[in-house]
Amino acid sequence: MIRRALFASSVLAAVFAAPAARANPLDTFGFGSRGTAMGDAQVADATDFSANYYNPAGLALAKRFEIAIGYFRATSDLEMNGKSNNVDPVAGLVGGIVLPGKILGVPVAFGLGLHVPDDRLSRVRDLPQTQPRWELYDNRNQRVYLAANLALQIFPWLTIGGGLSFMAATEGTLDISGQADLIDVYASELRHEVDADLTAIRYPQFGARFDLSKRVALGVAYRGQFALDLDLSAQLYGALGVGPASTTQLTTAYYALQTASVDAYLPQQVVVGGSFLPIDRLRVNCDFTWINWSAYVTPVANLDVTLNIPPPAGGWPAGITPPTVPAKTPIIPLVMSDRIVPHVGVEWEAIKKPRYSTFLRAGYSFQKSPIAPQTGETNYVDRDRHTIAIGAGITIDKPISILPGNVRFDVHAQFDVLPTSVTEKSDPADLVGDYTAGGFIWNLGATMVVGF
Repeated sequence: MIRRALFASSVLAAVFAAPAARANPLDTFGFGSRGTAMGDAQVADATDFSANYYNPAGLALAKRFEIAIGYFRATSDLEMNGKSNNVDPVAGLVGGIVLPGKILGVPVAFGLGLHVPDDRLSRVRDLPQTQPRWELYDNRNQRVYLAANLALQIFPWLTIGGGLSFMAATEGTLDISGQADLIDVYASELRHEVDADLTAIRYPQFGARFDLSKRVALGVAYRGQFALDLDLSAQLYGALGVGPASTTQLTTAYYALQTASVDAYLPQQVVVGGSFLPIDRLRVNCDFTWINWSAYVTPVANLDVTLNIPPPAGGWPAGITPPTVPAKTPIIPLVMSDRIVPHVGVEWEAIKKPRYSTFLRAGYSFQKSPIAPQTGETNYVDRDRHTIAIGAGITIDKPISILPGNVRFDVHAQFDVLPTSVTEKSDPADLVGDYTAGGFIWNLGATMVVGF
């Protein structure tokens, strides 16, 4: 019974704080249908609500007040040894606003960007370092994202912008008290109390855009790093006895567990790129994103355990052996390497009419896996990722008399390929052994932007 109670409190402390949706979903699935369809090559191109993520400087080039809302759903088919890993889908609303204006004759703009999962607000998961998991996909994309930015146009050819992005971290406690029956589990009388809080984590972002001509623009953006801490504590205190609660108490038990880990970590990024109009109605974008994966924090919990169970005056009853504090498991560092990720995108204005225009888009990006080969005890599964995207859009000017601006509808389909390959263990007696892993991720969505 003692072991069951201690085990239950340990498990609950690790998993109870899943109040309702791991790191930044925008890095994996893009922000808005237009940017996603163009392979996220937007650092020198985005001037709508999506600039809140791609490059805040682009907000200053917005021509009117805009409100955007959209939805996407990404479904994973990732597997190991031919069996699905049941990685949760990621889905939710995206949106934002852009509010342009002038201060002392200088064009300025304020922007908000938002992603809200429709399943959970924040999700936490702590797994043993030996348990295989898709480290960059299994839990890292289910998060609320909020960004607030300010941009200004210093010169006709130079705009700058920056602000803060917000994510949610988790803190929680679990308290269990009462009387535990050492013989009859169901005769135990235990009370528990759970308390969990979401706390905001802020990190900076800023960027600049250089318009070299009407056909060439360059952009640079920086996104700061952040760590989502998962700090949980559990306490179990109560009486230990045999029989109903009214019988003689044998002893008392006190057990405390404090766990500290990083549920999600996003390294700092630097993006540079350009947007080009080689011919009228055809836009070509190219970005390069440096990701500081080598600073990644190993997502393994550091446990501190206190256990105090004084022996009864007459000794322990026959068949009852008190538990001892388990030895600490050494944390094996997760080795990752920095990566430069290329993105390319094209947009063709297929139909251009006085009142409307239609667009076709396509994009591609490639990220070589930053995780070192998992030949030892750890099993942080990952594979190189090829991302192919297509999309379409239509912009309608003055669709109704009371709306002097325009309305834009965009759709996208994104397909990620993670080629299947074999992970070979250096120790033939490894408990997990060699395994194959790979799969696909589908991402479909639509966005509407209304300009006033």
